[in-house]
Formats: sequence, C-alpha cells, structure tokens
Amino acid sequence: SSAASDVYKRQEYLSLVGVMRLKRLISNMLTVCFICYMILLIYFLFFSEEYGRDEVYTTYQYNLKLFHELRRYLAYKDQIGNLYFLINVVGNVAAFMPFGFLVPVLYREQRKEATHNGHYFRSFLFVTVLGFLLSLGVETIQLVSKVGCFDVDDLMLNTSGVVLGYLIYYISKKIIGFMELHRRK
Repeated sequence: SSAASDVYKRQEYLSLVGVMRLKRLISNMLTVCFICYMILLIYFLFFSEEYGRDEVYTTYQYNLKLFHELRRYLAYKDQIGNLYFLINVVGNVAAFMPFGFLVPVLYREQRKEATHNGHYFRSFLFVTVLGFLLSLGVETIQLVSKVGCFDVDDLMLNTSGVVLGYLIYYISKKIIGFMELHRRK
C-alpha cells in the first residue's frame, strides 16, 4: 500500500512538472509571438514601401477632427477603391487586435490566475490605456518624422482594435475556464 502510494505521488509529481514545463513553453512562445508582432507592426507603420512609408512629407501632416478622414474615405471610396478603404479602416483595427490579446496573456497578474472581483475590468483598462498610448506614440512619431500623418481617427481605430483583441482574450479565457470546470467533473 505504501509502495502504491509512493508510485501515485511520483506520477502526480511528474504530471505536475510536465504541466509546469508546458505552461513555461507556451509562455515563452507567446513572448516570442509578441516580439515578432511588435517588430512587424513597427515595420509596417514606419518602413513598408507598400503602404507609402518610403514617402517623406515636407510639411507636418495631421488630422485632429474625429471622423474627418473616415467620412472622406466613405465619400471617395469609389475613387480610391475598396482595397485602400479596407487597408486603412479595417487594417488600423486589425493591426492592434493582437496587442489587445497578447498583452493580457503576458501580463503578470493574468499568469497568476488572479480572479478577484474587478480583475478583468482593471486589466481591460490597463490594456486599453497601454494600447492607446502605443497608438499615440506611433502617430506622434509619424508626425514628427513626417512619415505618415497624425490622425485621431487612427487613434480611435487602433484603440478599437486593442479593445476587440481584449474581448477575444476575455471570451477565450472564459471558454477555457468553462471547459476545465466540466473536465474536472
């Protein structure tokens, strides 16, 4: 009986070590994904010739009127084409969705499995503000370097992408929690 108990404890220990290694591996992979994402984001926002980043303006370009550029894209969608409209509008949202998803996954409190009241809301605010600040930094660098245009519509679209990414994270976390709960029963 004691030998069987020792074997069971050893198997349980090895199983726990395996789970911990798997979690560490996943965490490391997500960190690498985040770094690759940030490198690609910087490339497309500042250096990609495909998106007009090889063209440096001689004057500062900016839009401080919310929805001004969006209305202009809608008004001239036939002239500029659907692809340009999609790249600009949908692209600004989609480009920041991984940020909204990956930051809370890598965020220290999330890895601790903290579940106290208000945790997801505080994490949501943190990730949203961080995403907004990243977008503000990008827009400011584009203005100062005269590569691109400082656009409040882009700030709104980028931050919306962060929010959507966080919502995907939140829903995924709830689904995984639900599946783990039913697996234990």
